[in-house]
Formats: sequence, C-alpha cells, structure tokens
Amino acid sequence: MNDVQNQTDKRNIDIQKVGVKDVEIPLVIQRKLNGGKIDSQRVYAKAKMSVSLNREFKGTHMSRFIEILNDYRKQNLVGVDIKKMLHDMRERLGSKNAYVKFDFKYFIKKNAPKSGLEALMCYDCYFEGILDEDDYKFYLGAKVPITTLCPCSKEISDYGAHNQRAIVKVKISYPEDKHIWLEDLIKSIEKTGSSEVYSLLKREDEKAVTERAYENPKFVEDVLRDIVLELQNNKIINFFEVEIEAKESIHNHNAWAYQKTCKENFS
Repeated sequence: MNDVQNQTDKRNIDIQKVGVKDVEIPLVIQRKLNGGKIDSQRVYAKAKMSVSLNREFKGTHMSRFIEILNDYRKQNLVGVDIKKMLHDMRERLGSKNAYVKFDFKYFIKKNAPKSGLEALMCYDCYFEGILDEDDYKFYLGAKVPITTLCPCSKEISDYGAHNQRAIVKVKISYPEDKHIWLEDLIKSIEKTGSSEVYSLLKREDEKAVTERAYENPKFVEDVLRDIVLELQNNKIINFFEVEIEAKESIHNHNAWAYQKTCKENFS
C-alpha cells in the first residue's frame, strides 16, 4: 500500500515535535519503603510522545509510538528505561530528537501525626525525558499539597489567623548515575509548609495540625525560599523549577511564587 507519510513535503518546514498524547498505559514504578527497602507500584499513566520531523517528510508514523510503548509494557520497562525508549523512538521514526512524558498518580502511605492512623496520600507526578540528538535529560516532577498560615494575619489579629491549602509544583533533574526517590522529594517539600496535609485525621490529629500551622506561619515567599535552600543543599540535583500557589481563603485571588535555576547558578 502507498505510504503517504513518507511522501515528500514541499513547504520546507521542519517540525520540532509531532506525536501522540494522552495514551493510557499501566506504569511500573520503583518505590522506596520504610527502612530503605525497594518495592514496585503499578500506576495508571498517560503518555505524551513526540519526535522531530524533517522538512522533506509529509508525516510521521503515529502507530510506531504505540508499538514502542507496547514493547516496553510487555517487559515491564515502561517508566524504567526512558533513555533507551527515547533512542528507540528516534531510531524507529528516523528523527534527530525524541521526547516522552508520563503523568501518573502516585500513592504513599502516610500516618496521622497523633493517632498514627495510616491512609494513602495521592500525588500527581511525572517522568519526562528529552533526547536532543545525543544530549539526554531526565526530569522528575511532583505536585505536593501543603498548608500555609499567613504571618500578617496572625500578627494583626487578636485571635486566629487565616490559612489555606497551597500546591507546590516541583521539577528536578540529576545525573544519570544518581537516583532520587519520589518519596524523598515529596517529603522534603512537605516539611517546608506551615504544616503537612493528610488524608485521614482524627480530632487529636486535627488539633496537632492546626496548632503546628499557627506556630509556623509562612508566606508563599517563605515556603519558596525554604524549598530553594532544600534543593540547593541536595548535591545530586543539578536543576530545579519550583512553583507554589496558595489558594487564598479570604481573598478573591491566589498568592503565587516561582523560581528556576541550574547548578551553575547556585550561590
């Protein structure tokens, strides 16, 4: 049959990224358990895959992205060997560059602060890989909810202070021969808030959480700076991007802060 994709295109335009997105697939994730033991968790993920397309070709071969995903799924390697997957994408699709991202829900067991009751916390996370000719980059990302309590509100009020749930979006990169666990990254972010967020709280837990937040007031600027210091002090991390948005409880707007830096910019 005639291969339309391989026909010559005369518009003389290279396409930087073309591919598929929202491909639903199970993903096997290595996880770190208490005591340093290693286990795995199967999660539901959505994949986004693309390659560059040279100007002389009319289109890329979309089915090949799905074939590659299926090959890796059968070997339980989806999300494990992203660099090799990118090389396979580039080779099988005849491209210079390749890109893949897996968005997934990741569950971590978390104990309430006083009662000790265990429940699952869900975090939106992602793996992202970029192969730009021979330059490979891997990124690990997570959205982490925290509580912030307004220092100004506490200072000017005779009693009480307004607080809110804030979402921290963090994206990091590190060398190929190193590894950072999602559990460790999430924990390092959670401790920078006025208090952590939990999925299960009894009365004694709620008392502990609200009092902890009241004793630890923070603006979004405070949280951002604490996260920056936390990530800068991690010698493995060579790049990070952080965004925090506090969903204000008494304003009709949200508070927001952002920072991005590479290792050579650390001071």
